[in-house]
Amino acid sequence: MTEIKKIGVIGAGQMGAGIAQVSAAAGYSVVLSDISLDNAKAAIEKIGASTAKLVSGKKMDAKGRDTILANMTAAGELSALGDCDLVIEAASEVESIKTSIFKELCPLLKPEALIASNTSSISITRLASSTDRPEQFMGIHFMNPVPRMKLVELIRGIATAESTFKAANEYAVDLGKTVTTSEDFPGFIVNRILMPMINEAIYTLYEGVGTVESIDTGLKLGANHPMGPLELADFIGLDTCLAIMQVLYDGLSDSKYRPCPLLVKYVEAGWLGRKTKRGFYDYRGETPVPTR
Repeated sequence: MTEIKKIGVIGAGQMGAGIAQVSAAAGYSVVLSDISLDNAKAAIEKIGASTAKLVSGKKMDAKGRDTILANMTAAGELSALGDCDLVIEAASEVESIKTSIFKELCPLLKPEALIASNTSSISITRLASSTDRPEQFMGIHFMNPVPRMKLVELIRGIATAESTFKAANEYAVDLGKTVTTSEDFPGFIVNRILMPMINEAIYTLYEGVGTVESIDTGLKLGANHPMGPLELADFIGLDTCLAIMQVLYDGLSDSKYRPCPLLVKYVEAGWLGRKTKRGFYDYRGETPVPTR
């Protein structure tokens, strides 16, 4: 079984940065790579700022923060991942982007290196087939925000070797995460259940059954959810929600997974949620305001 000491993370967005942070905190050497070196450096600076707040609030000790920052380096080229034992792809939820990354990455890696995707819905078997090592490929799906969420979904492709699964499981447990395993079906477990709920909440808004505020209040207080479904959609990113619903709809051929037209319109408008300051809520002021 491959001994994992050095981790490569591709993509310095919210998910990639979170994966890099928890890996570094667990003592792994981490290279955070992005198409832009500046983005990778900015992500590490943001981690430094957020962990400084945790230290000042006595939610993290200074030594722990120092460990995180000492274990991370930024890179703007995939070649920097050449000596990594495990590389985790955390790019956009677009299959063509992911497969193009793997085709460029594979020739740069050592033969024994493992590859994982943080995809939240796309077929692991299909992604693995775009690499030169499907036996050493699997899905390691972290939840957002990575430092706070305890769960990791592990998904084997049809070719994934048992040794690859064991190494990935050991890594996830070492991060302090609880592991659940899913078969390689569209959306896996969490998003197979979560995303249709969010999509139905959007349909409820689209059909005029309730307002943004009434829908979110209803689920928070009526179902004891910590965050309403529309607020959660904004947090995840409406483009990501749409991409996952499309994978479910295409992969399972069931009309119940049809993305709500209103979700499509918001994405077409570029209103993707918190990351663009507008989605089902407008985040440009001091407090979020519903947009419908």
